[in-house]
Amino acid sequence: MDRPLVITEDPDLLDDLLRVAAAAGAELDVAHAPAHARPYWNRAPLVVVGSDLADALAATGPPPRPRVLLVTRAPDEPDTWRRCVAVGAQSVLELPSAERRLVDEFADVVEPAERAGHVVCVVGGSGGAGASVLAASLALSASRRRLRTLLVDADPLGGGLDLLLGQEEAEGARWPDLVAREGRISFTALQAALPSFAELTLLSFHRGEVQAIPAEAMRSVLESGTRGFDLVIADLPRRLDPAAAEALGRSAVTLLVVAADVRGVLAAAQVLTGLREHTGEVRAVVRGGVLEESVVTASLDVPSAGALPDQPRLAAALNRGDAPPVGRRTSLGRFCSSFLVSLYGAENGARA
Repeated sequence: MDRPLVITEDPDLLDDLLRVAAAAGAELDVAHAPAHARPYWNRAPLVVVGSDLADALAATGPPPRPRVLLVTRAPDEPDTWRRCVAVGAQSVLELPSAERRLVDEFADVVEPAERAGHVVCVVGGSGGAGASVLAASLALSASRRRLRTLLVDADPLGGGLDLLLGQEEAEGARWPDLVAREGRISFTALQAALPSFAELTLLSFHRGEVQAIPAEAMRSVLESGTRGFDLVIADLPRRLDPAAAEALGRSAVTLLVVAADVRGVLAAAQVLTGLREHTGEVRAVVRGGVLEESVVTASLDVPSAGALPDQPRLAAALNRGDAPPVGRRTSLGRFCSSFLVSLYGAENGARA
């Protein structure tokens, strides 16, 4: 695969560009003179021209091409835009302020989007409704159907989805390892850093002091996830924080798990008010109870994603440290299969 081309003889600028490229997971071809750039000019997916060699490059008359950037470390330099036009660049990036944009530019050419994954958010309408169990079950069901799946634990007080999956000892990064990260995260780097089990990759919390997830960190994770995964499932807290709002804004479908009793419906109505401020399509998952499914959905004025009857021996399995049982004979398994078919269509959602 052809690599991005950098044209500069400024060692300080080159050090900056190599560091930024490394953050994007990119390797570079470097030309220290315009003549050295000729063999790479047309085939490089991206050309970054240092302002120090812009005039010399323009004098060689390089043919026009897309994706040329002029980079400078001297803000407000009078000749910058003249040089930009002379080399046929589309933009001028001033470092260090434009480093995040440059990371994105490098990442776009070395890691184009493989997939366009759906984001599905799961929220409990009341405490103990079973949202985390449903989120984990959907992730397991999707991964067993060979859908590349990212399960994101976005509830700092939820107890940890790694524990729910019986994977609390799994090696890999947790949220505290990612919260300081700004800008784009490579899908390859994200998947390599996180615990993975076949087609399922998990981002959970560690044990210890709870820290809120910055919205910027959630944004980076979800952008990476939708580029590289078929499905991203986020287990959200009932009290929405900025990270949860970020996830809801990207959600194709949000599942609100509702206990089918009066108190459960009233609590879910309050949660629903917050959800509707950030996302469009909300569907109710109705847990078994004294109220009919149609009564619950009519009271909330939301469509139904299906009923989810109580599953015998589920609690015992989870307390043993087993993952949620999602076989075809279980109510969880049947619900997950039905939902995946509705999301992807029969061909992809039901593949075994």
